[in-house]
Amino acid sequence: MGLIAGALPFAFDLDPAMTAVIVIDMQRDFVEPGGFGASLGNDVTRLQAIIPTVAALIAGARAAGVPVIHTRECHRPDLSDLPPAKRDRGSPALRIGDLGPMGRVLIAGEPGADIVPELAPLPGEIVLDKPGKGAFYATSLSEDLARLGVKTLIFAGVTTEVCVQTTMREANDRGFSCLLAEDSTESYFPDFKAATLAMIRAQGAIVGWTARTAEILDALHG
Repeated sequence: MGLIAGALPFAFDLDPAMTAVIVIDMQRDFVEPGGFGASLGNDVTRLQAIIPTVAALIAGARAAGVPVIHTRECHRPDLSDLPPAKRDRGSPALRIGDLGPMGRVLIAGEPGADIVPELAPLPGEIVLDKPGKGAFYATSLSEDLARLGVKTLIFAGVTTEVCVQTTMREANDRGFSCLLAEDSTESYFPDFKAATLAMIRAQGAIVGWTARTAEILDALHG
């Protein structure tokens, strides 16, 4: 067991033997110039800035024998799992399924849907393609975690207020203890990230805890 004394809203006990790391949607379409995120007018450099910290978290988890699970938000090439309510909103320069600089936007198998090279999964690591914001919807995540015997989830990735928070809430409802690595997650909007961190740890960790990546790594190897 490793105690994260600086976790918020209070100290968090971390048992590496019952823990997995989930890295949410660190994909080229969200993080790199020319991708879907940039096409919406967002500053992708904010997301790019966390790549080294996420890489350190992944490396530390692997060294501690903690499973690392990667997710990608993407859809089938025929768009059969893409509801019109998701595709046909706003006035973006590119819509999901359109051809962009990195192939068809958020389509499985296209270059833009790939995880950024710096965070590439290792052979044998679980990679889940999810059609929604949360990683439990229409995926095998529940079964994977049960098979691994996991009770605690450490979260990283993007964006804090959308896919990361949605998955944390889904996990909380399923009985998992949830810990978000504060400096291994990011939003295009600083205020949204700050508000999400506050919501997650409000009222005695109503959704989960937050902590710095360095503190999490110390606990994993303590």
